Amino acid sequence: MSNAAFKADTQQIVVDEVFPHAPETIWKTLTTGDLITRWLMAPAGFEPVKGKQFTFQTKPAGAWDGTIHCQVLEVIPNKRLAYAWQSGDESNVGYGSPLNTVVAWTLTKVETGTRLQLVHFGFVTPKNDSALKSMGDGWKKVVPNIGAIANELGEKN
Repeated sequence: MSNAAFKADTQQIVVDEVFPHAPETIWKTLTTGDLITRWLMAPAGFEPVKGKQFTFQTKPAGAWDGTIHCQVLEVIPNKRLAYAWQSGDESNVGYGSPLNTVVAWTLTKVETGTRLQLVHFGFVTPKNDSALKSMGDGWKKVVPNIGAIANELGEKN
């Protein structure tokens, strides 16, 4: 996995939510395969272990087969999880164009529960404008689902 996502000439998506749950409950929702499947999509091979490679499968487009290649970059239990998120094909424009980004989750204990911040960064403009828009809209819908699943776990702060 390259460090292209860390370049200064990129855009990012930030979603910030506070949930009435302990960081351990939110962490469980972020790092348990069957729970990830419920709020995002099914991960193949995911483990919250630095260096672990895994994939997600989404809708293919053009020469891209729809596989999102990920690698766990950072794991601090109940505090931070980051993974590379790479997809696309050089021959595609718009949806399915090459994407070399990082998804970082930060959990902070607050008086009312846990503040969960998602930062998905490394979108190169204008090449990744389509992904930036669609994923920005998508993450704003996905993150609240994490809280809904945490509610089902029944572990309040």
